[in-house]
Amino acid sequence: MWLSGWGNYPKVEAVLREPFRERDFYDLLGSSFSVIGRGRGRSYGDSSLNQTLTLASVRLNYFRSFDESTGILAADSGVSLEEILNLMAPRGWFLPVVPGTSLISLGGAVAADVHGKNHHVAGSFGDHVEWLEVWTSKSGLVRCSKTENPDLFWATIGGHGLTGFIVAGGVKLVRVPSSNIRQTLYKTSNLEEIMDIFENDKDEYQFSVAWIDCLKSGSNLGRSILMAGDWSVNDDPKLSRPKPRRWPTPFNFPSFTLNKYSVKIFNSIYYNIKSSDKKTSIVNYEKFFFPLDAVSNWNRIYGRAGFCQWQIALPWANSRAGLPLIVKKIADAGAGSFLAVLKLFGQRPPRPAGNISFPTYGYTLALDFPKTERNLKLLAELDVMALDFGARSYLAKDSRMTPETLSQGYGASLTEFLRVKEDWDPIGRFRSIQSDRLKMTGRA
Repeated sequence: MWLSGWGNYPKVEAVLREPFRERDFYDLLGSSFSVIGRGRGRSYGDSSLNQTLTLASVRLNYFRSFDESTGILAADSGVSLEEILNLMAPRGWFLPVVPGTSLISLGGAVAADVHGKNHHVAGSFGDHVEWLEVWTSKSGLVRCSKTENPDLFWATIGGHGLTGFIVAGGVKLVRVPSSNIRQTLYKTSNLEEIMDIFENDKDEYQFSVAWIDCLKSGSNLGRSILMAGDWSVNDDPKLSRPKPRRWPTPFNFPSFTLNKYSVKIFNSIYYNIKSSDKKTSIVNYEKFFFPLDAVSNWNRIYGRAGFCQWQIALPWANSRAGLPLIVKKIADAGAGSFLAVLKLFGQRPPRPAGNISFPTYGYTLALDFPKTERNLKLLAELDVMALDFGARSYLAKDSRMTPETLSQGYGASLTEFLRVKEDWDPIGRFRSIQSDRLKMTGRA
């Protein structure tokens, strides 16, 4: 069958299996020479694609236990974040970190070490994982944690399935006072203003993210809307939650739909519809954390050719110098995305060597580009520019960077990760199209 990531690029002919029983997973893992795990297919590029065997955990989806005294939830890797929140949010518990969609699996959240709008406070998903069960080619099913097989544990968090197949995990939830967020919107004129708010108010809000108009230039370069928030504390203690409404995208849009003119119109409307420089309101957590989940199959907006997301993390020391130049290059190219997101990553305790998690202290910028030859050329140029400022690219969003870009971005951490991978996967069984492309694994 033809298979792709969420960006619909690349598309490959692959063998996909979705077993019902746990023992069938082990049989397939032991019988195939080349395999990669896959959750709900929400990584954007080719990190969960393997033509020989792509093994999806979608039916490995049982809750195992919940300890109310510690907040630790144990579940199979195929359980989605949406399922966790549907069960636990009404009880006053929430995941400590959530990305921009709830429609990913627990295993995928671990493999990509996803981050959210509160990295400056809570770090990334892996900071709250207590233990994992991982099937490895070396030893079969292995339990690992910060104290038990820690090298495997830290390499698996953010390791994109290359150390083994994630079977289950335990994650520590946090208590929340309600199901709503007190949201404050800031409307700013340029990139400098939005960065000032991020930095001056980082201790005031638990959550923050900004939308950027990447087609504006001059004094309005990077004009933005910042969405900041904290849990509302004055709501119904039953934490009632309306049923989410999802709007369909029933077909792929024509390729000409997204161009600099249509994006410019959208950006202008979106920016100007915000009537004031600062506005506070109460919103449900789904609207605040997962706005795109309200549009089913929104990836079809980019047409049959698909799209590439480009996401980088810029070190703090270089962000003020690098971000304006990068945004200006995108604006000058007229290739700005209507989904352009800026977030501030916090300063977190260092992790052991061998962990190739994406976040680093500074800013992260993410944009979607329709897949065209012109945009692929622009992205290659942006890679070079970003590397000059010490940036790294996010593997969960990548579909086209080079091995050199990966190596320069991750440095010694990548070298140690590959050593740990070789130790736990000595026959090189776990591999993806992405890992082969980036020379993290040899071609099968």
